Amino acid sequence: MTAQQILTETTWWHLYPLGAVGAPIRDRQGDDSGHRLRKLIPWLSYAKELGCSGILLGPIFTSTAHGYDTLDYFELDPRLGDAKDWQVFVSEAKTLGLKICLDGVFNHVGVQNKLVSESLSAGHGLVKLAGPNPQHWEGNLDLAVLDHDSPEVKELIISVMKHWLALGADAWRLDAAYSVPADFWRETLSEVRKEYPDALFIGEVIHGDYLKIVEETTIDSLTQYELWKAIWSSLKETNMWELAHALERHQQFCESFIPQTFIGNHDVTRIASQVGELANVAAVLLFTLPGCPSIYYGDEVGYVGAKGADLSADDALRPPLPDSIEVAGEQQGIYSTYKKCTSMRNANTWLSNGKLSVLDKQNEWISYRVENGDNSLVAHIQLSPEASVDVKINGVPLELI
Repeated sequence: MTAQQILTETTWWHLYPLGAVGAPIRDRQGDDSGHRLRKLIPWLSYAKELGCSGILLGPIFTSTAHGYDTLDYFELDPRLGDAKDWQVFVSEAKTLGLKICLDGVFNHVGVQNKLVSESLSAGHGLVKLAGPNPQHWEGNLDLAVLDHDSPEVKELIISVMKHWLALGADAWRLDAAYSVPADFWRETLSEVRKEYPDALFIGEVIHGDYLKIVEETTIDSLTQYELWKAIWSSLKETNMWELAHALERHQQFCESFIPQTFIGNHDVTRIASQVGELANVAAVLLFTLPGCPSIYYGDEVGYVGAKGADLSADDALRPPLPDSIEVAGEQQGIYSTYKKCTSMRNANTWLSNGKLSVLDKQNEWISYRVENGDNSLVAHIQLSPEASVDVKINGVPLELI
């Protein structure tokens, strides 16, 4: 399956592994290694049953704390397990037909990484320096920026990507892609594609010129933060004019690439905390729009959690999964919506690269169409006086909520 086919046909279930398995993050004492990755194996079947065809994993490399402070790119974090655990995980995923996307933290490393001490000792190296200190990324004193002008850094990242692709990965999410020079991505991805021409690369881009970034970097897809913000904000503020503007922008992007779309991830307040009972409407929006959608684990059963402002800011967003996989009680309503949406999407993969147009809107409602060849979806989303969705594919009404 080519990268474009993966984008067209995949719905990702997005996991933050260290949090999902309940591994210690900051308060690490003694030997906290364990075979925790195997806790996720039963959840692979859950993801498949949910209607997902890929697993998007947060950082799995050996790190100091939260995973984005890498110590060793070539080793599975001992808190998750060892090479055998990874082999079993991959085998189970592949048996279920699930693609695997890894989180490539290639903009920076943890300050305790040996590359930092080696660079400081020599006065130069693979890490950028700011006088007697490493150059920290965006004020994070636990992170040191790699020197992307260094040929050795390019060789390192190429080796890392090939290493994990050989071990079963199908795709890379490129963390903080917007902070890395475009020519770095262009050159490294070109080398990786020589050996793995079907590998998919998704860049994390929060803001910036999406079209220019895709063109200059050759990254296949970008995280569609503009659409994410417009969905929750429009629902929360009952302002479909904002959503309409974002949809028109979204179509411009879709003419050049298939964006990676989402309404939740490991860095943002949960959709259920943002919009309450309208979380199911947000799900319908996600799955009826062009793009390659992902579901952040727990959103499909109404998990809540607000992003904070201190060292524990992300804890509420990255909880451990329960021992039981059973969906019960109040979770069943939102779960049913997600199941219907993924089923609809899997039966209509043409939506991923369809042409989107806004038909009409007011503060309280919006109507839009997605077309691709002979296929057409028309949606009417109503927020007031009562929330409702009306979706038809080729004139046939769908019950999604």
